[in-house]
Amino acid sequence: MSRCVSVVAAAIVAAAISGAVHADGEKIAVFTKNQTNPFFQAVRLGADNAAKQMNATVLQYVPTKPDSIPEQMSQIEDVVVKKPDAIEFTPVDFKAMTPGIEKINAAGIPVVNITDRASSGKFVAYVGAHDYNLGLETSRFLFKAMGGKGNVVLLEGVKGTLTNTERVRGFNDALKEFPDIKLVAAQPANYQRLAALQVMENLMQAQRDIGGVFAANDAMATGAIEALDGANRKALVVGINGTKEAVDAIKAGKMLATGDYSAFLHGCIGTMAAIRALRKQPVPTEVVFAARVVDKTNYQALDVPVEKRTCPKWEEVVK
Repeated sequence: MSRCVSVVAAAIVAAAISGAVHADGEKIAVFTKNQTNPFFQAVRLGADNAAKQMNATVLQYVPTKPDSIPEQMSQIEDVVVKKPDAIEFTPVDFKAMTPGIEKINAAGIPVVNITDRASSGKFVAYVGAHDYNLGLETSRFLFKAMGGKGNVVLLEGVKGTLTNTERVRGFNDALKEFPDIKLVAAQPANYQRLAALQVMENLMQAQRDIGGVFAANDAMATGAIEALDGANRKALVVGINGTKEAVDAIKAGKMLATGDYSAFLHGCIGTMAAIRALRKQPVPTEVVFAARVVDKTNYQALDVPVEKRTCPKWEEVVK
């Protein structure tokens, strides 16, 4: 018995010297933008999964009104009072939430910025995807599938948001590479399926010949497909985010491709980064996922319900 105790004591001392001993049960507040976009549901599930693996607790903060600046500010004020160990933060507006981030910084709460890069503030790290590269590669894939010619429609997200600006910039740069592809219409649908359905219905009345649709997210791509089906029209449609609804549409032959924005991974790695920082483990200042286009040839990894996925190990993602 005494030998067992001494072995355990020695292990604890050795671990302490190496810095491996840490507290657990940390509370991480996770801020996402809305309840309507499946992308953010996947982010939240990733955060939950990572926290469970690391014996921490996640508290979810989601505006009841999509992308509400006043509501997210109110939630920040609540969190600052409750003071969790760390915060994982997606701003509903990358500029307007600066005062909220300043409040978090002033309260001394470590914060990891995920998905939408905030315009200012002090962060442990940024975790997200490369919106420009996703827009560029997904657009190229669409234009090649169109045979390098024809009319294309652009469905933008929320005007002025960084994700939309960068994805559209990627689209426009890809367009320059295909002189026989003509952009016949570009309108925002605010990253919402129903808005995209309505916008696409209106565009089809004015445009009789549409060969391709680039939607800045999968929810809008789904809305565009519904509009096309309702009018008994055909067009190649791509989106961005790599959501399960996009994968289902790809399998059904209704959607050409999606740029994988790795939503579940955002939640996983963002949460791991916050917990690792609290435990004094190394965290790079940026973790940016590579752009990947998903189509009928390689969708299998995403063809798993998000609630059944498991976060990868930190070392598998952060090299």
